[in-house]
Amino acid sequence: MTQPLLRRLHELHPHCAIDIFAPKWSQAVYRRMPEVADILDNPFGHGALRLKQRWRIGRELGKRGYTQVIVLPGSLKSALIAFASGIKKRTGYVGESRYFLLNDIRKLDKVALPLMVDRYTALAHSEQAGFQTPSSQPRFTIQAASQAAALNKHALNTDLPVIAFCPGAEYGVAKRWPTAHFAVLARHYAAQGKQIWLFGSQKDFDIAEEIQKQSGNVCINLCGKTDLSEAIDLLACAETVFCNDSGLMHIAAALGKNMVALYGSSSPDHTPPLSEHAAIASLHLKCSPCFKRECPLGHTDCLNKLLPEQVIRLAERNTSLI
Repeated sequence: MTQPLLRRLHELHPHCAIDIFAPKWSQAVYRRMPEVADILDNPFGHGALRLKQRWRIGRELGKRGYTQVIVLPGSLKSALIAFASGIKKRTGYVGESRYFLLNDIRKLDKVALPLMVDRYTALAHSEQAGFQTPSSQPRFTIQAASQAAALNKHALNTDLPVIAFCPGAEYGVAKRWPTAHFAVLARHYAAQGKQIWLFGSQKDFDIAEEIQKQSGNVCINLCGKTDLSEAIDLLACAETVFCNDSGLMHIAAALGKNMVALYGSSSPDHTPPLSEHAAIASLHLKCSPCFKRECPLGHTDCLNKLLPEQVIRLAERNTSLI
């Protein structure tokens, strides 16, 4: 969701060079954004203080001659690095007592900017009022050589069409469509002669194995077997992607894949898949979105009653519109 911000910066400042200070786990994403000049390693894990080290790294960043730093996280710790850099213009939203650390500080109008992507893109402008046009959609660049290497490493091919499932959701079970429903989809598309590839982290491996078992072993479980870079390149091979509201959903959208995004406890009103090829599957029950990790009512009807047949029809209708 940061790529539209980078693109807007290039539109407003055609000769600018944009470097990204990012943790290793996210760098594979930024390597596929043509707007990025360089990627600098952010060594700090979530919640880690290490204030002296933050100050030291900030001072090192300041020696690189930047004219502006845009701080996207809302934490005091992130703003401290920007302050230590001494970069003349330090931009970001109000949060965690950062008034003295950022000197181009914005007060977020959540009503005017309900979408996270627009909140980021608005920071490219000198003031929020200058942001009038909607954010562009993310678009990743895939290198054929790296994609071929990923296919070869995992003994995969695209001789048959590929259907991708992303059955995990880091936030909790209330965002995960049932494995039995995914299994119905797997059998449906396998009967059409298509491959079913399952994507996710090691935490999603058991979920994917359950889908594999319930579908009669018609899937290829890649969960925990690929790094993020390989997962991106392999997702780009898919004809259609079915995914929960997750990071991989946003990656599939940025790849321009025909996709169905499955929503239960969360809402597409804040962080939807940013693609004209994405269809939203949601029952819009009165109790959802609740934004809970587990269903507070104990039934998770928002996902259990979202039937595979409905999702298949939605995917077919979405494909016919492309």
